[in-house]
Amino acid sequence: MILKNCTFFGEFFEKEFGDIEIQNGIISRLGILPEGRDMSGCIIVPGFIDIHIHGANGGDTCDARTDSLDRMSSYLAKNGVTSFCPTAMTMPRERLKEIVKTIKEYNAGKAKVVGINLEGPYISEKKKGSQNPEYIRGASTEEFSELYGLSDGLIKLITVAPEIEGNAKFIKSVSDKCTVSLGHSDANEAQTREALNLGARHITHLFNAMSPMTHRSAGLAGTALDDERVMCELICDLSHICPTVLRNAFDILGDNRAVVVSDSMRAAGLGAGEFDLGGQSVFVREGGKYAELQDGTIGASITNIHEEFKNLVNIGIDFKTALRACTINPARAIGMENEIGSIAVGKRADLLVLDENLEIKEVYIDGILA
Repeated sequence: MILKNCTFFGEFFEKEFGDIEIQNGIISRLGILPEGRDMSGCIIVPGFIDIHIHGANGGDTCDARTDSLDRMSSYLAKNGVTSFCPTAMTMPRERLKEIVKTIKEYNAGKAKVVGINLEGPYISEKKKGSQNPEYIRGASTEEFSELYGLSDGLIKLITVAPEIEGNAKFIKSVSDKCTVSLGHSDANEAQTREALNLGARHITHLFNAMSPMTHRSAGLAGTALDDERVMCELICDLSHICPTVLRNAFDILGDNRAVVVSDSMRAAGLGAGEFDLGGQSVFVREGGKYAELQDGTIGASITNIHEEFKNLVNIGIDFKTALRACTINPARAIGMENEIGSIAVGKRADLLVLDENLEIKEVYIDGILA
């Protein structure tokens, strides 16, 4: 298949004009090619990648069911996300085992599973957010090794609070197996820097559920922004983080360190109501933009990467910077930048066709119209 007369953002995210050839689900050639399907008037970008998503469309990772993954996968493909990491909450060990086994065996759906994200259970109760405190526990390399083995190495991310006794040792021991992310944590600057020096390289939803940056104390948030080795997740629904703070964060993080995530739960795409999140009831109010606990604690979002991308452009973030944060940066965060995340020869043909208003016209996953 050849897509002709394309305006697209190529390997280095500069605007290009030309044709895209797809063979066996892979981008095989770029340039001026023989006759194909005319894509004039469209903007073609890499498919979006969501590495932190709990659920959508009524399905949730913690259901440990393939029909729930189907619901998520179909919803994501419809909204321009071509690859994702189903994300588990802090849960009992036996349930986590069921979750990773279910994901490992899943090969259906539209948007592709490219990893597993464990948001906990080795976090701080003080910064638990909407996580269930009943299941929070100290880090265990033995438990992680069992889960990692059951997943066949599909676990790509795990969130850890470094200040909890024993967790620093855990970070050092597993950082060569998956990306260790700091989050749901009250760590101070010294504790955060120690964790980064031990191998942590990622931050779970920057600013949310962590020690803040103030003028007298950098906290986890300020220390992460200050370290060039670290990639930082940002929930860009304009509720979890206000536009002014987002602009400041992108100014610091630049083109290569920001990772847009949805952190969405099963209510995404469904609207108002009462829902389950990690074994707790959460509520989406009429007209609300996120889920919250009964006491009003902000929880997971109900957004998606496409909406967040448009939000960023609308608040003044450079198009190229916003696009990288939704594509190649999340791919890098899970070590898959050589397969997905940009339009380049040899990579998967995961493409998003947008109109001039950045609305979705078509989605291709492995070269197939979703």
